[in-house]
Amino acid sequence: MECDRRHRDADHVHLLIAPSEREAAVGNASAAIKRFIRQDLKATWQWQPGCFNRLLRSDESAEQKWQYMRENPVRAGLVHEWSDWPYRIGFELA
Repeated sequence: MECDRRHRDADHVHLLIAPSEREAAVGNASAAIKRFIRQDLKATWQWQPGCFNRLLRSDESAEQKWQYMRENPVRAGLVHEWSDWPYRIGFELA
């Protein structure tokens, strides 16, 4: 599993990931990521059940989703420019 870009909003996380195998279940990746984060933080809280997964069909679609993810804090009124958001990793890839 390769995670190209990551973005944390005020109350949720966006990940743009690519499975190493085309038929890999995306839900398995999100469950593993949730487990890793909780263990790493030694969290006492629980994640909200489920997640919103989307299977992208093309590089163009991935770029559109990345633009959406990147602009989330701007739409929420948290910053004026996406580049002002302090919780971003991989933005230089776009």
